Amino acid sequence: MKKSILIIVSIWTFLFINAQNPVKKFVESDLLKNANVSLMVKDLAKDSVLYEFRSNFPTIPASTMKTVTTSTALELLGGDYKFKTTLEYDGELTENGVLYGNLYICGNGDPTLGSSKLGDELFLHKWIEEIKLAGIKKIHGNIIADNSRYDDKGINQHWQWEDLGNYYGAGAYGISYKDNTYTIQINTKEKGTEAEIVKISPDISDINFVNELKITNIKSDSVYIFGAPRSNERLLCGELPANKSNILVEGDIPQPGKLLANDLKKELINNKIRVRGDVYEIFEKTCTPRNVIYTHFSPELREIVKAINVPSNNHYAEHLFRHLSLKNDSVASTDEAINVIKNYWKQKSLPIDQLFMMDGSGLSPVNAVSAKFLVELLTYMNKSKNNTDFRNSLPIAGLTGTAKILLDKTRLEGKVRAKSGTISRVRCYTGYLDDGNKKWAFAILVNNPNGKAKDVTDKIEEFLLEITQ
Repeated sequence: MKKSILIIVSIWTFLFINAQNPVKKFVESDLLKNANVSLMVKDLAKDSVLYEFRSNFPTIPASTMKTVTTSTALELLGGDYKFKTTLEYDGELTENGVLYGNLYICGNGDPTLGSSKLGDELFLHKWIEEIKLAGIKKIHGNIIADNSRYDDKGINQHWQWEDLGNYYGAGAYGISYKDNTYTIQINTKEKGTEAEIVKISPDISDINFVNELKITNIKSDSVYIFGAPRSNERLLCGELPANKSNILVEGDIPQPGKLLANDLKKELINNKIRVRGDVYEIFEKTCTPRNVIYTHFSPELREIVKAINVPSNNHYAEHLFRHLSLKNDSVASTDEAINVIKNYWKQKSLPIDQLFMMDGSGLSPVNAVSAKFLVELLTYMNKSKNNTDFRNSLPIAGLTGTAKILLDKTRLEGKVRAKSGTISRVRCYTGYLDDGNKKWAFAILVNNPNGKAKDVTDKIEEFLLEITQ
C-alpha cells in the first residue's frame, strides 16, 4: 500500500514539476516535439541564465543573423560612419571645359544610392551640379562605373538557386543603385493565355525575360525570377491569377553600376554636357591617375543599421557585411568579412565555435548559430557604447517592422525589441525584454516544427508571457 502511495505521489510530483517548467512545456508541445530548438533567456542585471534548452547547439537562424552583422559594424565602424562614393576623372580637362578622358563613379559599397528606403533618390541632380562646378562642359571619353572596391561575385555562393534573381537575393557590388531592384508590371487575361509584361521600372533596356508564367485560377501570384548574377537573361516562372492588371513583381538589377552610369550619362546630356563615349562597368582598379570631383556620403551607419533590422533588409545587410572585410583587405569579399566578424567576437570571448556564418543577411540555409552565442552578443552590446544605436535598430514587438505581429495586443507589447528570422521551416526571435524590473536578453531559434511559422510565433508568445508572469 505504501509503495502504491509513493508511486502515485511521484507521478503527481513529476507532472506538477513539468507543468511548472515552461521550457519543457514549450519544447515538448506537439508543435515542437520533433523540432530542433536552441533557447536561452538571461537576466542582464544579475548576469544569470534563467532558462535554457540546447543553448549551445548551432541552429539555422534566418534573419536573426543580421544582429551579428549590424552589431559588429557598429562596433568596428561606429554609428556616425558614412559610406562614400566619389566622382573622378582621368585624362586632361582643358580651360574651355573639354574633358579628354573618362568620368568615373567610384563605388565603396554604399547601399543607399537612389534607394527608396533611405537617402536621397534625386542625388544625381547634385552630382550634375558638382560636375558643372568642376568646369566640365564636354566629355570626350566614357562614363565608367568602378566597382573595384568589392569583388565581382555579387551574390553569396551559399544562397539557393530559387533566391537568385529575386529582389531579396539582390547582389552586393561596389556600386549599388535603386536598391538593386527593378519592378515588373504584368497584366493577365483569361486562364491559359500568355501574361503581358507591360513595363519595367527602372528601365533596363538590355534585360531579356523568358516568360514561362502560367495564368490559372490561383488567388495571388506565385512568381519567381531566376537568373545568374550579372546576367541579363531572366526566367519568369510561376502562376498568376486571371484577369488582373498592374501585378507587380520585383527582381534584382543584374548590373546596377552600369545602370547608374547610363542614368548619369542621360542626366549629363539633358544638362547640355555632351558625352562622346559609351557606358562601362569595371571590377578592377585602373592604374591611370585620377582627379576627384566630388565625394557623396551616405546617411549615418546608425540609420542604415536600423533600416536593416526593422524591415529585415537583405540588400543593405549584405553590403554592410562585405564592407567589414575592408578592415583587413583592399577588396571586399565574403570570406574576409566572415574572418573579420569571427575574429572580433573571439577577442570578446564569445563562443565562436557556435557560429557558422556564411552571409550577412541570414538568407543562406547553411548558416547556423546557437542561442547562447546570440544572447552573449546581446549581453555584450548591452554594455557597449553603441548600445543605444543597436537597441534602436531592433523592431518593437507589436508595433514596428518584422516584430509587429509578435506579442501584439498583449501586456508585453512595446516591451520587447527583437529581430525575427524566417525562411522555410525556420522561425526565430532574438532581442531584449524590458518589463518593470525584468531586464532580459533572449534567443529562441526553432527549426523544423510540425506547423506553420505563425503557429511557432504563437507558441513563442505563450512562452514569453508565461515566464514573465
